[in-house]
Amino acid sequence: MINLTIDKQQVSVEEGTSVLDAARQIGIDIPTLCYLKDLNAPAACRVCIVQVEGRPTFDASCVLPVQDGMVVYTNTPEVLAARKQILELFLSDHPFECLTCERNLNCELQRLAKRYGIRDLHVEGERNHFLIDDLSPSVVREPDKCIRCRRCISVCENYITAFIYRMVERSFQSIVGPAYNGSLMESPCIYCGQCITVCPTSALREKDSTARVWEALADPDLHVVVQTAPSIRSTISEEFGLPVGTPVEGQMVAALHRLGFDRVFDDCFAADICVMEEATEFMERLKNGGPFPQFTSCCPSWVLFCEKFYPQLVDNLSEVKSPQQIFGALTKTYYAQQAGIDPSKIFVVSIMPCVSKKYELLRPEMRSSGFQDIDAELSTREFVQMLFQAGLDIKKLPEEKFDSPLGFASGAGVIFGSTGGVLEATLRTVYEWASGTPLKRLEFQEVRSQEYKEAVIHAGSHELKVAVARGTGAARRLIDRMLEGKKEYHFVEVMACPGGCVGGGGQPIYTETNDWNEQISHRVKRSRGLLELDRQREFRKSHENPMILNLYEQYLGKPGSPRAQELFHSGHLSRKLYAEEALLVHD
Repeated sequence: MINLTIDKQQVSVEEGTSVLDAARQIGIDIPTLCYLKDLNAPAACRVCIVQVEGRPTFDASCVLPVQDGMVVYTNTPEVLAARKQILELFLSDHPFECLTCERNLNCELQRLAKRYGIRDLHVEGERNHFLIDDLSPSVVREPDKCIRCRRCISVCENYITAFIYRMVERSFQSIVGPAYNGSLMESPCIYCGQCITVCPTSALREKDSTARVWEALADPDLHVVVQTAPSIRSTISEEFGLPVGTPVEGQMVAALHRLGFDRVFDDCFAADICVMEEATEFMERLKNGGPFPQFTSCCPSWVLFCEKFYPQLVDNLSEVKSPQQIFGALTKTYYAQQAGIDPSKIFVVSIMPCVSKKYELLRPEMRSSGFQDIDAELSTREFVQMLFQAGLDIKKLPEEKFDSPLGFASGAGVIFGSTGGVLEATLRTVYEWASGTPLKRLEFQEVRSQEYKEAVIHAGSHELKVAVARGTGAARRLIDRMLEGKKEYHFVEVMACPGGCVGGGGQPIYTETNDWNEQISHRVKRSRGLLELDRQREFRKSHENPMILNLYEQYLGKPGSPRAQELFHSGHLSRKLYAEEALLVHD
């Protein structure tokens, strides 16, 4: 243990602790901008400077290790003045667009400017100006708002491992962006949006679809249908001041009815179909001896990652579309037929925890209904913004039920949004189909994980080796071990984001801590509401959902039938050259 003094307080901490963490252990909050504990500590912003007795200059506390007998001052007049000047330098090269900025009132730079009472700038000079990169279908870059904190670099390299961002140019003209400061469209970006969730300003944001949805709702000639992803019902609550993970399913449905949607359906219904189709595909692989493992294909960022970085494994990806796309295809065929509505007049909106879904709906194979299956996608943040604009408060609304016929889901469909949920939901069906016996316990705790977990499931005579990977970085490590012959699996779930969809790039941005592991834990807490909703469901297995069984009997025939194949299955592409070129630039 190391003993030191911080602001006249004695503190004893473990060797290797930074001065920043030591101060926080005794309740002293040293400000930071670039720092994310266990992910990013480049000491780039210098906002966390402190004064150490006997040292001639200020030090960045985030990278300064404690020493025995060290005497540290965090709030002397000189330190406070220096921090204020550093912030003024940031602001001198920053657009003054706070009132119209995406992150207004949730911006870390803005918060520190208020904390240090910055009212006027005493520094004037040349300002940088860069073009906005809005060519991507999912992520918009506004380099003028970049403060060079390098958080996006760290999360993309260390967690996602897509290696998109780097420092480009030099000195005052330096900026964070793709190689040569090109567009994200010219990079191997997988549109996961994790860079958005860690950006302290609005230099990165999702492409806004709210105007298009408002326009559709106002069009009397359109029949506007909405589907809600599982995780939304347990994440929008925190935007209205409720505890993290509070499920507000009924109130969410009520809000959507009041926004003017003609039908409010549940994406969990499509998740049940996804289970039926993926389980059927897996049983076929068991019968034919592979190819194994079967990778889930619900996450478009993971699918794109596999296509770009592991094209030799595209045949291992499940051919089943994501629930979003299954729902769109079903709405413009089955629902249109049942409701007697021209499918060209149906406008389908999805509300997802994801920004990659904006890319997915534009993939050319997502038109199996004869039309674009999904017309617009809203992230959770965009949905909340629409609620604010309409003056709707979730806390003040009654509970309402989803509409029929696409609104009745099993608990298995609900847990798709939680960590390990897709694998667990599928196992509930695969186990009973493979063993011929009912499950004695429905919850597979062994596949619920924050990053990586593997398990062996005994189903009758079958010994199923399964794994869950959270983050494509964890998936890369899993695949590399598999390709080296060190591991083998039958079924693997991969989601690009921390905690699965509850930690998606379109979810509420949590800025209450700059500890990366705490941020991940916060996102995983959102799963609690989904797991509770699962326990409350009358049916908790997809293959026992009576509405799903009725759909197959009346319209689809059986799982894997020609009609199901046409509507719910698609192929995948090899993008090997694209990824190799990008990695060459990175190296």
